[in-house]
Amino acid sequence: MKDGPRDRVATGLALYDQTAQDAAATVIARYSTSFGLACRLLGSRPRPHVRVIYALVRVADEIVDGPGAAAGLSADDARDVLDGLETETLVAVDRGFSANLIVHAFARTARECGIGEDLIRPFFASMRTDLSTQRHDDASHDAYVYGSAEVVGLMCLQVFVNAGAQHPQAPAPDLIDGARRLGAAFQDVNFLRDLDHDDTALGRDYLGLTSGATTREGVLDRIDADLAAAAAVIPRLPADCRRAVTAAHDLFGELAARLRATPEPAQRVRVPDRVKAVLAARALLGLAPKDARA
Repeated sequence: MKDGPRDRVATGLALYDQTAQDAAATVIARYSTSFGLACRLLGSRPRPHVRVIYALVRVADEIVDGPGAAAGLSADDARDVLDGLETETLVAVDRGFSANLIVHAFARTARECGIGEDLIRPFFASMRTDLSTQRHDDASHDAYVYGSAEVVGLMCLQVFVNAGAQHPQAPAPDLIDGARRLGAAFQDVNFLRDLDHDDTALGRDYLGLTSGATTREGVLDRIDADLAAAAAVIPRLPADCRRAVTAAHDLFGELAARLRATPEPAQRVRVPDRVKAVLAARALLGLAPKDARA
């Protein structure tokens, strides 16, 4: 008697790995239409790895914002949970296994693509900052953005360069700079979009606008410069990554332009679905990233 389709599905570790990947894909599908769209434009080689990076980052963020507090976690409780997640992540990267499906998926990606403690620890350090620091100056903003966004860009770059390779290698310095600046631009755009919520609901000022340390125009100028620097190196990324990164770059460029055009938006600035579709189509056609300063 021949085996049926159900008898030929993955079993053992392969089944566990796939289940972990599926769990990560669910996180990005539920939490982010923008990054979900960009991920769908990635080739099959890097796509699952980028999904698991996003999933771990999202789970950590939810510990310190919203759901954690809604579940009754105090700041000390949230710190303990976050510390536990960091420890579990580092141990899983060393072991290659975790009972937490999201952590397991991330650990497998980290081991394959060369994502190490030097990128993981700064991320969790920035997440802990949300539990203790509410008002940022230039120095604390830069440190926070490095850990919360730039290292995430660097994790994705490790995937772009190394997914499927036998031995991970360090990316070129110009790609590293581009990944950091793209991550910083994404984060600053989100800070501006969430300005009212961060201030009224969370009591946070990431940009130093309340103290007058910087201005809204200054932040937008910095975003445009970071997007331009990132755009210059996107053509040097592997072919199966360029379209997705271009789409994400152009989406945040569009958000920045809309933020500049509406100094005091009544609601969170968004990009309409039809405009997102146009940006995705441009990227699919292989067009160069748009100039955010044009």
